[in-house]
Amino acid sequence: MAQVSTLSRTSTTSIPSLDIVSGLLFGTLMLLMLYFIGIEEGAATVIHEAAIHEFVHDGRHLLGIPCH
Repeated sequence: MAQVSTLSRTSTTSIPSLDIVSGLLFGTLMLLMLYFIGIEEGAATVIHEAAIHEFVHDGRHLLGIPCH
């Protein structure tokens, strides 16, 4: 019988820095959008006017987030 030897080679792949930066930028944008649509009102408000609330009002109801 012939003996078969297999060598396992480990290959490392690096993630390009542009992919990391674009992923972080996209994640930050999504978190900001979630904040302004879902949380921005009342005691936790950053902007003390109702402009943001009125701008995203219909989006809140579409996502099922109560705001009244």
